[in-house]
Amino acid sequence: MGGRVGERTGAATGSAMLNRNLADAVAAVAREAGERALARWRTDFRRWDKSPGNPVCEIDLEIDALLRERLSALDPDAGWLSEETVDNAERLTKERLWVVDPIDGTRDYIRGREGWAVSIALVEAGQPVIGVLDCPPRAAVFRAEAGRGATLNDVPIRAAHRTELAGARVPTEALPKADRDLVPVYRPNSIALRIAMVAAGEADLVATLRWGHEWDIAAATLIAREAGAAITDAFGQPFAFNTATAEAFGVLATARGLHDAAVERLSDRARAQSRR
Repeated sequence: MGGRVGERTGAATGSAMLNRNLADAVAAVAREAGERALARWRTDFRRWDKSPGNPVCEIDLEIDALLRERLSALDPDAGWLSEETVDNAERLTKERLWVVDPIDGTRDYIRGREGWAVSIALVEAGQPVIGVLDCPPRAAVFRAEAGRGATLNDVPIRAAHRTELAGARVPTEALPKADRDLVPVYRPNSIALRIAMVAAGEADLVATLRWGHEWDIAAATLIAREAGAAITDAFGQPFAFNTATAEAFGVLATARGLHDAAVERLSDRARAQSRR
């Protein structure tokens, strides 16, 4: 990924980039999945932990199956990577890849809170070219296409123009002592929605210092880039997608003018956490 950190990459030359009908079809699939998840939200359904602190519910699996059927019909040649599907190394041979999280923010979904969304990205040559986040409880649909900008409910969005860390808005429930100069704002459980808040100018900084998965961030990465935000891993390095591990360490999504300062502030913490 060349160019400055978090900027748009590549000319819109791929077939997926040029096909607006495909982007509309992806948004329609996300809407269908979101409506189905919303119909079961705040009802009685099975839920369990895949691992300690990693919840899942039967709706995650239902939406995953729906997405795979619908998206595979749109592009049968694309590979598949989803939080709720066993990974298959065959995807590494594919030029294009669907990267989805059926319900990003399952914890909020289970608790009846609004901070969840259906996340869909189409990755081509290692970078997202279509990204959709559909958040039915807030009637919010974020969309982006490579080289075409980002929208919220069809209205163009832009990241904030901010250059000072002090006073920057961060979606969080609590700030460590070292970051008390920042301002906490509403925090959805969905990391994709938190990144989208930066894209829409509703927040200035989102940072995580832990290993995460491509399905959490693929759609939101494109939305942030196309809205003019900077988005990298916790060390300030650009993301690549459809990697062997499908993982990266941390997320740092910021208003562009804050990114270098945020990388510097978090560098020691990022190094320490990544070794654990």
